[in-house]
Amino acid sequence: MVSPEGERALEEQRLGPVLRRDGQVQPGTTDQRLLDTEGPSEWVHTDPWRVMRIQAEFVEGFGALAELGPAVSVFGSARTRRGSAEYEVGVRLGRTLVEAGFAVITGGGPGAMEAANKGASEAGGVSVGLGIELPFEQGINEYVNLGVDFRYFFVRKTCFVKYARGFVVLPGGLGTLDELFEALTLVQTRKVTRFPIVLFGTSYWSGLVDWLRHTLIAEGKASAHDLELFHLSDDVDEAIALVSKETGL
Repeated sequence: MVSPEGERALEEQRLGPVLRRDGQVQPGTTDQRLLDTEGPSEWVHTDPWRVMRIQAEFVEGFGALAELGPAVSVFGSARTRRGSAEYEVGVRLGRTLVEAGFAVITGGGPGAMEAANKGASEAGGVSVGLGIELPFEQGINEYVNLGVDFRYFFVRKTCFVKYARGFVVLPGGLGTLDELFEALTLVQTRKVTRFPIVLFGTSYWSGLVDWLRHTLIAEGKASAHDLELFHLSDDVDEAIALVSKETGL
């Protein structure tokens, strides 16, 4: 459309903070689209709607954990078998953390996570499970007394870090390694206030530590003092003492 003065008159639409003109103008109003039950449903799969879901997950997670108190996140394999030596270590670890004054946070699943939650629950402590929507894993284990289920890994991992004063890492697989290296990176880059990270099980973790020392550091991809970002231990009481000392609890 051209005005009498020869200037083009733009069709303009304002939807909250969004300005739309010409071909970007949408029919109807925001309220009309909200209240119209006959309208299209594709919007539930759009990125703006995903942002709202993400925001909702942060709100729910932060709200559930805001008054948790001192806590330690325990990571480990979902495949650790009940009754195995590793499982029993997880149970003792969860129990001893509660006795030291900590709540216990895990991923809420089976295996090592269940073991730590079991120990915490049986000791009368707060046993937290931060679950994740996965196609091949069961839900939150029976020993969790405060649980939150997440759709998004990054929201869940934020809660692992935000509400923990330290990490204890039991033998685990790819998910455990992901959580471990994210924690190490956050501490190394000073994105978080330093907190203790204990790798439990010297024989399990020694190969990784050797690789860090003889490959990663030897080739200049990391500094020698980065090895000081974590501790190795085979003793539950020592692991708890390391966490307690660095957190000041």
